[in-house]
This record gives sequence, structure tokens and C-alpha cells, in this order.
Amino acid sequence: QVQLQESGPGLLKPSQTLSLTCTVSGRPETTLYYRTLWIRQAPGKGLEWLVAKTNQGATYTSPSLQSRIRISEDTSKNLVTLQLASVTPEDTAVYYCARRISTDSGYVEYWGQGTQVTVSS
Repeated sequence: QVQLQESGPGLLKPSQTLSLTCTVSGRPETTLYYRTLWIRQAPGKGLEWLVAKTNQGATYTSPSLQSRIRISEDTSKNLVTLQLASVTPEDTAVYYCARRISTDSGYVEYWGQGTQVTVSS
């Protein structure tokens, strides 16, 4: 079992940079391949995938956020960090991190509980 916990500031002002940390714990990764994802859900809207980073070093970014978003991983500390620059009220959402681990039959996915981020002046 893998556990993920998001943390970061709950309130930001427009134009600030959001920085969220995902702490991963639980059984060590024995798979050859996994990826960590960040997803968000704005009020009254569906889930929106933001960015993903694989343990092979590849990064995939939502085209709509490519100019503002960055993901990094510190494997020694089991931390994955999301940075979103120049936030606006439209970035208000619950932010989730998730880990997708490849298995012989497909993959298994674990999610954190999410953290509320509000952007307001």
C-alpha cells in the first residue's frame, strides 16, 4: 500500500506562485515503472489533469498550463513538488497528487486526500 499526502498554503493572492508538496510513504517501489500525477478539481467542475512525472525522468504537462507549471521529484525524500506560477482565482481548486504504478496486468493508482487551494485578493 502506498500513501500520499499533499501539503501547501491554503490561500494565495493573484500573481503568486503556488507550491505544493506530495509526500509519498508506504511500501517501497519495486516496480520498474511508475509516475506521479497532479490533478485538481475546481468548484462545480470535473477533475483536471495537470502534470505527470515518471521515474524514468519524463514529464508530461497539460498544454493549457505548460507555461506556468513545473513538477520536480526528490526520490531521496519521497517528495514530489508542484509549482504553479502567476495564479489567478481560476486556479482555486482542490489539488490531488496520485501515483500510478505499473503492474503485470496494467496499473494500480493511489491518491492523496487532496488539499484546498484558494486564490483571492
